[in-house]
Amino acid sequence: MELRGKILDRSARVGVVGLGYVGLPLAVEFARAGFTVTGIDVDEFKVARVNAGDSYIGDVPCAALASLVASGRLSATADFSVIAGLDTVNICVPTPLRKTKDPDMSFIVAATQQIANYIHDGMLVILESTTYPGTTDEVVLPMLEQGGLRAGRDFFLCFSPERVDPGNRKYQTANIPRVVGGVTAECTEHGRALYAQAIETVVPVSSTQVAEMVKLLENTFRMINIGLVNEIAMMCDRIGVNVWEVIDAAATKPFGYMPFFPGPGLGGHCIPIDPFYLSWKTKQAGIEARFIELAGYINGQMPHFVVDKIQNALNDRGKPVKGSRIHILGVAYKKDIDDVRESPALDIMLLLRKRGALLTFSDPHVPELRLDGEKLQSAALEHGVGDDAVRDADCVVIVTDHSSVDYRGVLDRASLIVDTRNALKGMASDKIVRL
Repeated sequence: MELRGKILDRSARVGVVGLGYVGLPLAVEFARAGFTVTGIDVDEFKVARVNAGDSYIGDVPCAALASLVASGRLSATADFSVIAGLDTVNICVPTPLRKTKDPDMSFIVAATQQIANYIHDGMLVILESTTYPGTTDEVVLPMLEQGGLRAGRDFFLCFSPERVDPGNRKYQTANIPRVVGGVTAECTEHGRALYAQAIETVVPVSSTQVAEMVKLLENTFRMINIGLVNEIAMMCDRIGVNVWEVIDAAATKPFGYMPFFPGPGLGGHCIPIDPFYLSWKTKQAGIEARFIELAGYINGQMPHFVVDKIQNALNDRGKPVKGSRIHILGVAYKKDIDDVRESPALDIMLLLRKRGALLTFSDPHVPELRLDGEKLQSAALEHGVGDDAVRDADCVVIVTDHSSVDYRGVLDRASLIVDTRNALKGMASDKIVRL
């Protein structure tokens, strides 16, 4: 049976390489749709957890995963040779930046090489990892064709940008529209057909480069607008205006304005990183990405701005940062998740430590973290916060506004609060210092 027929009757054997925040939810949705799915990951710990039906991803309930594993619809392995028996493979591996802010393609290259070792006639390969425009055609395609098979004739190759938003209860893998672009029109159609079995809306585009650019536009749009509102926040701070009130009032305009909110800095695996893929690529074409570089600079200054706010708040109480007990409330990069990748909380804590602060933290989703090689434990939690640590602190800094925290209780217990997320909105006290 041809691949399209296998996809439509859901007898196609589906593979997902990379079982992280993108890959595991995708594998679960394909399995829910009726496919037999094999997840592949080099991390034996993840493989074991999946096969035990024990989810390590917040957006994938253990009960749902366990049911799919028990039914035989989903399994995991670290053995890439299983690719030889698969009909489709989605690549969902990390794409970090090097310290020089150029793309690290090593994970994509390693995954693609493994697929090239086992690629066969009629296979569909889809890259989902966020990367620069041209990666699919310039990096992945030559590697897959090195054995003599040709894309669009012998196998099918697409790019489809992941759009995962961890912790978002309204929009998850199944109901976030999926963009897909292939090396050829037939490739695009096969990619569209696969996603259409598990995703509510699929948007085909004319090429892999368009699909690659879509993701970068989305996140560059967010990064630049966040940079703008962070700069506005610094301006408002200097002239004594409440930036949160300004944003709320501006948001009453029903057209021509979209509210963005300031914060302690950017975190996560997308917004702080993806725009620099575009910046790097355009530099190769002799174009300087000025908006991206400027927004990156402004957003990168926000942890320093927050630390200065903390220092000034303590000074007003007659206390120096050095020797002061500072409690960081929330260390994940965004609310209601456990991910600390690129979290501004880590930068803030390092800056405070360099100034001699005595640090503690609490986070209902992060029981421990490493700071400059040292393992720190979250303070004992009550009401979603480390109560004793809050009472004992000279200053509490709200860096991540988790929903489960009793902020009124924090205000009652703390002697001084620097609120970087407007978590204390509507509360009035001379103990509060807002961003």
